[in-house]
Amino acid sequence: MPIYHKLGKFPQKRHTQFEKPDGGLYYEQLFGTIGFDGMSSLSYHVHRPTQVKEIGEALDMSPKIAVAKNITSRKLIGFDVAPKDDFLESREPMMVNNDVHIGLAAPKKSMTSYFYKNSDADEMLFIHRGAGTLKTFLGDIPFEYGDYLIIPRGMIYQIEFDSDDNRILYAESFHPIYTPKRYRNWFGQLLEHSPFCERDYKLPQNLQTFDEKGDFVMKIKKQGMLHHLVYAAHPFDVIGWDGYNYPYGFSIHNFEPITGRVHQPPPVHQTFETNAFVICSFCPRLYDYHPKSIPAPYNHSNIDSDEMLYYVDGDFMSRTGIGPGHISLHPAGIPHGPHPGTYEASIGKRETEELAVMIDTFKPLQLTENALKIDDGKYYKSWLD
Repeated sequence: MPIYHKLGKFPQKRHTQFEKPDGGLYYEQLFGTIGFDGMSSLSYHVHRPTQVKEIGEALDMSPKIAVAKNITSRKLIGFDVAPKDDFLESREPMMVNNDVHIGLAAPKKSMTSYFYKNSDADEMLFIHRGAGTLKTFLGDIPFEYGDYLIIPRGMIYQIEFDSDDNRILYAESFHPIYTPKRYRNWFGQLLEHSPFCERDYKLPQNLQTFDEKGDFVMKIKKQGMLHHLVYAAHPFDVIGWDGYNYPYGFSIHNFEPITGRVHQPPPVHQTFETNAFVICSFCPRLYDYHPKSIPAPYNHSNIDSDEMLYYVDGDFMSRTGIGPGHISLHPAGIPHGPHPGTYEASIGKRETEELAVMIDTFKPLQLTENALKIDDGKYYKSWLD
């Protein structure tokens, strides 16, 4: 996240004494990535952030793999995932590999009894239904329908929902999630041809400092295990911070599609990237304007990547039998393209109102037991005449 941001109070010079008004010192912490080579922030805490009172049970969170080697195109009925009260318990991994775990969640209640930290992965939460506030030790981010929330690994957070009707697509990335480098200059600023700009980001705000001691439950995911710890001080005790490593939000509705005279390839929809997969946003846009254009995408072979599409809203012009919350998986090794009739039907159409999130992985995805429970079982036949 190559934008400098700051909240609260901090000393003018790094790594120097920062005195409390009533005596004593605030405790500095470097929150960084890739050793000391990646993006980082410096935060200043009322209490030492290192105080652990107890270490309790550890639960194995490893996904239960049902299909390790898949060549079947599939359609998952995402809204068939049953809502659950707890945020973490509601998260159900669907498709996984060594680079990313992709899943669905339908949490009903806010996180109030514990704090959460994913030490394994950056997280992307896409809010399909619901609204609320992402609360972190670096500030709050209000979110709503259509928002991506990017949460760096190691970030301590809670989520407060405004209602009990929430649907989330999530991705746990074992590689840092960045904005596409082709949209940035060598300073890190987004360029003029980028489909979004820095003004579109939802940055942390409303930094609240809690000066509280006691027993604070922290659930930490590390090496696929969920560890239960008890901290001696409230983890949201930051008085101020500055830097580049922090959570942020971005609304899919602020993505400005790139169009052309003929059909544009999927990379023009790219919103985020890692070394192992990309995330794209398919948004309402004008169709191609060459007089002989065919707006529907051409058939193409996924030779090097698995393609997962999460359908949000609107009418996805190249698919039939698709609705909100559905997931299609087109695995590497076989071609895919428009459903019968949609190729011809797209000719002469002026625009589309589709809204979808695509994740293309460069390694094959394995399917979990959760995925097979909501698989319609017949999608792979849907291209037959």
